[in-house]
Amino acid sequence: MPLMRRREEDEQKLSDLELVRLCSEGDVRARELLYRRYFSFAMSVCIRYTKDEYEAMEIVNDSYMKVLDNIGQYDRSKPFRAWYGRILVNTAIDSYRRNAKHSMHLPIDDLEAAEETEPRISSELSAQDILLLFRQLPDHYKVTFNLYEIEGYSHEEIGQIMGVTTSTSRSNLTRAKKMLRELYKRNFNPSGRSDETV
Repeated sequence: MPLMRRREEDEQKLSDLELVRLCSEGDVRARELLYRRYFSFAMSVCIRYTKDEYEAMEIVNDSYMKVLDNIGQYDRSKPFRAWYGRILVNTAIDSYRRNAKHSMHLPIDDLEAAEETEPRISSELSAQDILLLFRQLPDHYKVTFNLYEIEGYSHEEIGQIMGVTTSTSRSNLTRAKKMLRELYKRNFNPSGRSDETV
């Protein structure tokens, strides 16, 4: 077996805890391996908070630098993925805050959360199609949707994170869902044809 392949197989056998230990000792190869092992996961988190892959990559890299800087604080009794995920989300939120002053916000007024029928979504819709729709949301809608629907934050927590009231967080989520429905109808279901329930 070629030496390179054997080395790669040996590296894959290393657990996350072993890699974290080696990273904390300054092992450059372990740092590279840990980065590669979690790259897809990190991009999948960050792309939900950004306009494009370039911005997501910046957040991934900034987050990984924070991981390396704070690796000594990692609680090894908990999964590394969860700890890293929290750093990714926090870094994405920090990026949103820095860029928020340059973003155009739609005026927010009180919006009653009227129950609307969820659209029926085609089973042919790819992850790329969904991401394309999601990227069309204004940043504050996108962040609110992510934090509430995906990360599990409460509206009170989102309000604190984003510096808005709880009712504004609820309103942003309602508007994000409504906008996603409209974008779906316009881009993928213009005839109103129903396929498969969400």
